[in-house]
Amino acid sequence: MGRTYIVEETVSQYLSNISLQGKAFVSGLLIGQCSSQKDYVILATRTPPKEEQDESSKHSKAKLDNLDEEWATEHANQVSRMLPGGLLVLGVFIITTLEMGNEFQNTLHRLVFAVEKSMNKKRLWNFTDEEVSERVTLHFCSSTKKIFCRTYDIHNPKSSAKPADWKYQNGLSASWLSLECTVYINIHVPLSTTSVSYTLEKNTKNGLIHWAKQIENSIYLINGQVKDEDCDLLEGQKKSSRGNTQAINHSFDVRVLTQLLLNSDHRSTATVQICSGSVNLKGAVKCRAYIHSNKPKVKDAVQAMKRDILNTVADRCEILFEDLLLNEIPEKKDSEKEFHILPHRVFVPIPGSSVMLCDYKFGDESAEEIRDHFIEMLDHMIQIEDLEIAEEINTACVSSSMNTEASLDNTDDEPSKQPIKTTIVLKIQQNIGVIAAFAVAALAAGISFHYFSD
Repeated sequence: MGRTYIVEETVSQYLSNISLQGKAFVSGLLIGQCSSQKDYVILATRTPPKEEQDESSKHSKAKLDNLDEEWATEHANQVSRMLPGGLLVLGVFIITTLEMGNEFQNTLHRLVFAVEKSMNKKRLWNFTDEEVSERVTLHFCSSTKKIFCRTYDIHNPKSSAKPADWKYQNGLSASWLSLECTVYINIHVPLSTTSVSYTLEKNTKNGLIHWAKQIENSIYLINGQVKDEDCDLLEGQKKSSRGNTQAINHSFDVRVLTQLLLNSDHRSTATVQICSGSVNLKGAVKCRAYIHSNKPKVKDAVQAMKRDILNTVADRCEILFEDLLLNEIPEKKDSEKEFHILPHRVFVPIPGSSVMLCDYKFGDESAEEIRDHFIEMLDHMIQIEDLEIAEEINTACVSSSMNTEASLDNTDDEPSKQPIKTTIVLKIQQNIGVIAAFAVAALAAGISFHYFSD
């Protein structure tokens, strides 16, 4: 028996309202959440057309085989940044006329694998063996309004299509549960001379991989308690005589405890690494995750929060590097430091849902620009007054240093003006120096914990 997809009723209206306007097809993304028993689709968004595609469609009818996979995967990468913890791009859809009904399956197969492969490259985390590995493809016929739903195993590129059930439900995510957390980060990334040929972005991501392991191995308190991962997240809440949960708390506060090895019996080894500079990420990030309310497990909630922490830091770094490249900001000379403020997180609600999506803005971007980006990427209208800037906007100054050695201490220095509290700062130090990197091996069982949030 194939998988079952429970779909928000508004998705049906959205697909029906899309007009081909003379085009051979329209493609897009399906957004939602996986669970062990069934998957939930809460949003669909068409891939915005290229300008040249608009022009060509006026003169000739494009073939389905000409679907631009690179353009579609870039849209998927942009949309994935706008998804909080717990939400994923679950698959793709194509809308065609009745005459093209026999051509869609091969195109959908190529597209769903291309999208998943592209997004997977950017993640700091991996799917577990227990998680659902199927992704959905949907063909919607604009003439008959019929749908054809199939799934593919993304771990097997040669897998064949399996039929799946597609069922609509009104108010699907209206009562989903939210988890919120503020995490303080202080990540130091030495730039070794052996990796000088790598881009700054690649070097930074390699450094984030080590930090990601720390986040994965941390302890998570939910409303101040450590809960067994197999427990029901809503366990302990009052129920009525009919068995329905009453007065459900739809929001949970999460605290992150990172493990520190403090026992004097631990043996540590030090290695000397010749470095051409360093990158330091410092600040506080607002994280959110959402999970369905159908008997959710603690482990699923914690996993969603972990991935939001990892995603939001990695996405902000990527957006900053794109901005530096786009604006061709010149690099500082040797022995100088650069301070850059990473973009702030902005949340916006989905009408009729308890779920909020997100985007990122730099200090000089207007609310109108953020609204327009939401509309372009998600093809849904939003109001400026609904935008919620999650973090305080601060400024950072650029300072220089004549010190020729980069140490773990002086690379943590903050600008002397405008101290950064809730803004994430990326500091690039171009000094030539030697950094001692300490690898601590755990040889005893003594472990203490340190709050990793404010």
